[in-house]
Parts: sequence; C-alpha cells; structure tokens
Amino acid sequence: MKLSKKKFVADFTRTLHERFALSLEDSSNYEFYMSLGILTRAYYAKAWQKSTEQLKRNQSKQAYYFSIEFLPGKLLKSNLLSLGIYDTVAAGLKDLNLDLDELANYEPDMALGNGGLGRLASCFMDSLASCGLPGNGNGIRYNYGLFKQKFVDGYQVELPDSWLTSGNVWEVRKENKAVEVGFGGEVYLVPDGSGGLQPLYENQEILRAIPYDTPVVGYQNDIINQMRLWSVEIPLREEGKYLTVEQRKAVEDITAVLYPDDSSEAGRLLRLKQEYFFVSAGLQSIHNYFTSLGLPIEDFPSKVAIHINDTHPALCVPELMRLLLDVNGLTWEKAWDLTVKTLSYTNHTILQEALEKWPIFMVQSLLPRIYQIIQEIDARFVAEKTPQVGPTLVRNTRIIQDGVVHMANLAIIGSHSTNGVAKLHSDLLKNVVLHDFYLLYPERFNNKTNGIAHRRWSQLANPALSQVLDETIGTTWRKNIEDIALLKAYREDDEVLKALHAAKRHNKERLGQLILEKTGVRVSPDAIFDVQIKRLHAYKRQLLNLLHIVKLYLDLKGNPQLAMVPRVFIFGAKAAPSYDYAKTIIKCINEVANLVNHDDTLQGKLKVIFLENYNVSLAEVIIPAADVSEQISLASKEASGTSNMKLMLNGALTLATLDGANVEIRDAVGEENIYLFGLTVPEVYGYYQRGDYCAMDYYHADPVLQKVLNAFVNGVIPNIQQEGHVIFESLLNYNDEYFVLRDFASYVAAQAAIEADYQNQRHWTQMSLQNIASMARFSSDRTIESYAADIWHIESKQ
Repeated sequence: MKLSKKKFVADFTRTLHERFALSLEDSSNYEFYMSLGILTRAYYAKAWQKSTEQLKRNQSKQAYYFSIEFLPGKLLKSNLLSLGIYDTVAAGLKDLNLDLDELANYEPDMALGNGGLGRLASCFMDSLASCGLPGNGNGIRYNYGLFKQKFVDGYQVELPDSWLTSGNVWEVRKENKAVEVGFGGEVYLVPDGSGGLQPLYENQEILRAIPYDTPVVGYQNDIINQMRLWSVEIPLREEGKYLTVEQRKAVEDITAVLYPDDSSEAGRLLRLKQEYFFVSAGLQSIHNYFTSLGLPIEDFPSKVAIHINDTHPALCVPELMRLLLDVNGLTWEKAWDLTVKTLSYTNHTILQEALEKWPIFMVQSLLPRIYQIIQEIDARFVAEKTPQVGPTLVRNTRIIQDGVVHMANLAIIGSHSTNGVAKLHSDLLKNVVLHDFYLLYPERFNNKTNGIAHRRWSQLANPALSQVLDETIGTTWRKNIEDIALLKAYREDDEVLKALHAAKRHNKERLGQLILEKTGVRVSPDAIFDVQIKRLHAYKRQLLNLLHIVKLYLDLKGNPQLAMVPRVFIFGAKAAPSYDYAKTIIKCINEVANLVNHDDTLQGKLKVIFLENYNVSLAEVIIPAADVSEQISLASKEASGTSNMKLMLNGALTLATLDGANVEIRDAVGEENIYLFGLTVPEVYGYYQRGDYCAMDYYHADPVLQKVLNAFVNGVIPNIQQEGHVIFESLLNYNDEYFVLRDFASYVAAQAAIEADYQNQRHWTQMSLQNIASMARFSSDRTIESYAADIWHIESKQ
C-alpha cells in the first residue's frame, strides 16, 4: 500500500485519541502499541474483505491446514513489512520521538506452539498468503499455551503464560461462525425412514466453539488469508443450569494449555478432547462454508483440501465421514470416496512415542459416534485388503489393534497423500517406518522438504545482514529469494566479506547485551557463539553438546594457559512438564553454566548460557548472532529440522549429523562448508539389526570420555548429585539409547576443526557467505508451492 509519513502521523494521532482519548504527551508505550496495532488492522481491512469476497465469488478451491500448534511470533513488524510501510511507520514514529522496536516489545508472543511443528505451520501460513495461494490455518486459541519457563536453582519450573491478559489486537471474534461440538453420552443407530440408519444421541455434553480469526498478510501483494483459532464456551442454553466450579473448569481446560500432561488418564482424556474439539469445529465451519456456495456435495474435494499436520488432527477422517453420512445422508461408499480425495497427511516423526495411539475405551466413551465410524473404516479396510495382500500385512496396518486406535494408520488410510518433511525422512518412511503402508499405497507417498519464512528470519530478524545484501546484490532477493544466490559471486570480494563480518559482530553484540540483561553474565563478541536452540529431547542430544563443554572445562582446569578460541555455548529449550529425563539434562546444563561462568581461572575462555523461556522473539535475536548451528540429533531421528535452515540463512555454519534436512543442506552448500560427524543412518540401523552396541566399551576405551562422565558423579560438577547419577546410569547401565558415547570422539574432532577454521576469519566468512547464498531451496515459499501443486491442487490468486 502507498502511505506517506505525514498521513501516517495524522492517522496514528487520530487513532490514539479515538481509542484512548489521550494526547501523545499523556500516553504510555502500551497505548502507543495498541493504537499502532489498531491502525495497522485498519490499513489491511479492505484487502482482507476483498480477499474473502473474491474467494467466495469465484468459488476458489481453498486449503485448510489443521495443526495443534502455531507459533507465529509477534505480528506488528511482520504486518508492517508485508504491507510495505515498515520504513514509513518507523520514520513517522521517530518524528514523534517514539521507537518502533520499543513499541513492538509490548506485543506478547502468541503462546500457541512449542517448537518446530508450530513454527513450520506459521511459516506455511506466511508463504500461502505471500504466494497468493488460498490457504487457512485451523487450530486452538490456547489461553496459556505451553508454559512460561523459569529456572529456579537450575531446575525448569512451569508457570502459566498469560499472553491474552491484555487481549490480542490482531484477532477478530466471529460470533456468527460459532458451532457446537458434542462429547460422550450414548449413540444409537435408528432407521431413517428410507432404508438407512441415522444416529440418535442421548446425554451428550454440548460445548460451543467460538472462532477467532487472525489475518495472515501476504508480502506486498494485497492478499490476506486467515488463521482460525477455536475457543471453548458453555452454550447459552446451559448457562442457566447450575455448574460447579469444577465442571466449569473442566470445560475451560479444553482450550487452556497446549499438550496437557498425558502421564495420567485424565490428562490423556483432556488431550483427546482437545484434538476432537478443534477438528470438529474446523470441519463444521468448512462444511458450513461449502454449503453456502450452493454446490452439490460431490464437488466438495474440488473446492476443499484439508491437511492433517502430524497425527493430532487425524480425527479429521472420521469427523468428515460423520458430516457426510449424518448431515448429507450420503452412502458409505460415496462419503469415503470424498473423504479420501479431500484429506492429506504429513508425518513429522519416526519416533513411535509420537505416533499417537488412544485406548479403545477412551475413544468409545468420549466420542461414541466417531468410534463407530472408525470401527467401520477398520472393518472395511480389513475386508478389502486381506484378499489382496494377505492377513499379515493387513494386521500390521489396521487402525484398531491391541486394544488401541492407531492415529497415524487412520490418517494414512483415510487420505490420498502422505508426505515426509525431508528427503531422508521420506525415504525412511517408505523403507522402514511405514514400509507396510508403502506396499499398500505407493502412489500416496511423497516428499516435501520443510522450509522457513525467509522474510521474518532475514528482513525482520537481521536488518544488518539484509542491508549488506541490499548493497551487494540489490533488493530483488527480498521479493524473490532465488536471487540471494547472486551473493556467491562475491566470495572473493574482501569488502563484502568485511561487511558480512561486521554485520555478524553487530548481531553478537546485540545478543551479548540481552544475555547480560537476562543472566548478568558478560560474553565477548570475539568468542565463537555456538548455538543449540530446539525442543529439549534426548534424541536431539543436547547431552552430547554438554559432554563436550565439560571436556573443554576439564582441559582448561588442567592447563589454564591452554591456547583456545573463547567459546560461548548458547542453549534455548523447553522440556515437556512430564519428561523427567529432559528436565534432568536442563538442570545439568544450568549447573555446568553456573560452574564455568563464575570460574575466573578460565580467563573468560568458556561461557555457557541457557536462556529461559525460549520463543520466537528470543530466536530472532539468537539466530542472527550464531556462528555455529548445532544440529546433532542421532542420524535417523530428526525428521527435518527448521532451526538448521534459519541459522544457515543467517550465516551460521552447521555442525551436523547426516540427519533430516542436514543432508540437503550439505548438498546445497558443499561438504567443505559444513561440519559433519557421527554415525550415518545405515550405521545406526546396523546396530539395531545386530544388537551389538555396547556403551560401556566406549567408556573403557577412551580416558577422556571416562573423565568427562565421571565428572557427573564425583563432585566436579556441584549440585547434581541425583541428576548426575541419572545421566551416568542412562549412558552406561542403560546402554545409551541415542549413541551419545559412540559419536562423542567424532563430535569432539569436528569441534576442533571449527576452532581451527574460526581463526582464519576470511575463510570462515567465505563459508558463511556460501551458506547464506545457498538457502533459497529452504524457503517455505518453495515448499508450499509444492504442496499446492502436488497435493492440494490450489491455484494462486496473484
């Protein structure tokens, strides 16, 4: 949009007066932020209305992305950038003695996700709008999200993240789009008068689902999509009934927190209730919209594509069947054909623990009609496939087995597409994890390597680097990320290399200031900033990183004059509240940090920083400052990764196993511009097949490793008497599930190579340049265009 600075200042002043009845002199930064948000909404309101009306008028096919998580981060600066008025607004505020960055700090991070799954979903929302594709998000409007992480005596403590306390300036409550969702009770199938059966419900709990729509602004293209998030309420007709505090809380809990603690039956039941709530609400909303078009129900798949992001929304399969059978009165065969054509599924993991399974009694009691439909899907699958492929393959792939409902099986059988999120991951799905399904449906399997919204992770997060790119290769890369490859031509240009180095140093100084403010620890921008930011899980091997840090500490204690490039190891991660082992690792990292950060004999050569409550805003400061990107999961365990892509875009060099998208990063940047170590996938599976891995052998064979592990139990690291023994036992007596000890020596060698290379700053910056210039293939625009063309069959509105 076109906007002069003069008009913005007038609009902003008027909005402040109208909203708060305050003058500039009497207003606080919060009131300035709210006014700016309200004004930004006004600037895109017409485009949002036009986009919505155009879709309905043209009856365009739309994609609906169902995800239990979204992690959009703050939207103020992103919306200003996408509207093309970022610089104008910043300049106008400056004329008013206001600072855009300072006002943006008043916006809370939306607590709608945890890690890569939610951030990917938000990157996809950004790319759908920016590529002009008609696509919408569907999820839950959590009141508290995951949790706000605090460290108390080194331990993770979970506090409520009350991000909605002051409201959300971007969302719009759509009262007229509310639907009702039913739970429990009994369902009887009775004759419908025409030879068929219809369900009769008794004693159901009926809840009201209210949608809150958040616009997703396309990048400078006047196209606005939306993310629809559902909140639960008690229907008005129930309000007159007496409800105890406990009954009311049970309702509110459905949209209170992300990932309720599932270590108890009550927690698991709540999580299942959550999943059905947003699936049913979303599908009813889509069904109502389609009905308003006046088209025959047979056209449903030609106008609607519904995507199941991981197994959490797998109930889309029986819920869509319920609508088509019970509302539209279709035959089973016709409803099933439409369902399979409409739905598609992304698998995000090979870990069995993450492939959701629900006890039959739980599904049957909470969702009786849904369970009837799942039973019928399973029975028909068995009847159809057994004559074709035999009972063994069918038994391995059926939905209901061993007393549980297998959600991944349901999603695969009930959809026309199953994709992995990196080439290696997709190959593992076909050849190992879902091999039996691949034998049944080879045509359904495909790969869609993940990507990132480069606009947020370059233009917003790293203006210093963006300016260097503008001055070196022009500004076309901002609109067309493919043009970032032009930077490769400047690999030998010393002026460009100096500018890139200066931008990195600026970002390290900025992060250093934040670290000082949050932890009181002073770090040097001359040190190597070594970053591992991701969910805390044993397979991601933060523990391997920690073992290396302990090795460096012991080396320095043994020889205080040891020549060593100073290191700052930076962690950001949350552990699930019920994941005790991950929380044990957090405690150990924090105690090692406390040990080394206050040891003056180390002469500042080693610092460890664990920044609490890792979120998108924190990532936007950490990632541009990183020198080293830790992507060290055991090969075969990380589906893709996206922090690897963000860090690569910002010039960090990747230290990695050949896991997930690291394989494709290596192919993009060249093996000479990445640091690889550790077991490969065939080697890992070789150990599994032979069953001959023995962690104790590596402990006894390596005196350095012995010294490091012993530090966890001999008092060298204080305040971890219990936790240190847990770590020691898990690695030795429980045989090191993720082969940390097997990869330790290789990891240490790769870290030594990093230290050696970092001392040649010109060469290091050349490698950094190569990473930046090679990232176009990891743009979520590229990923989403592949989804649109190959799976959803939706077309751009541009």
